[in-house]
Amino acid sequence: MKRLISLLLLGLSLAMGVTAFADEHNSVIAPNASFDKMKSLDGSWTGTMADGGKEYPATTRFMLVSDGSALMSWLGEGTPYEMVTIFHVDGPNLMATHYCAAHNQPRFTAVPDSNPNRIVFKFKDGTNIGPHDQHMQEVTFTFDGPDHHMEDWTSVDAKGATTVGHFDFKRKK
Repeated sequence: MKRLISLLLLGLSLAMGVTAFADEHNSVIAPNASFDKMKSLDGSWTGTMADGGKEYPATTRFMLVSDGSALMSWLGEGTPYEMVTIFHVDGPNLMATHYCAAHNQPRFTAVPDSNPNRIVFKFKDGTNIGPHDQHMQEVTFTFDGPDHHMEDWTSVDAKGATTVGHFDFKRKK
């Protein structure tokens, strides 16, 4: 009985410690209009992907995680080519890390754009990317109302040639 009570007290104290830890914020995230716009994508989306003159069905899903400090995105969720991208603010910058089906992880920084309905992310650096490895070089999100957005994913190959995969999504109701 003493052992059971000890285990219960240990469990309770661990739970309280995790709660206290979660309540402590190390820093205050400055407001970021681009991140706020990205957060509006929260939810499930269906649409198409155009690549090489052909069109394919496509899905994506966005979910706020980590107390709203990050936005997680799944492209092609549940398929062999599923990819995850995490968006977050780092100081004044909106960042994205893309976990690609190509087994690399390019990181992007949002750059200013003249169109307020567009957020452009440019390649910053990455992991598992050799000097001549194919990787995502840029991604642009274009917002066309609360229930429609487009994504243009630009890939660069070993010779420096680029290709763009265009996604057109409508919010799943």
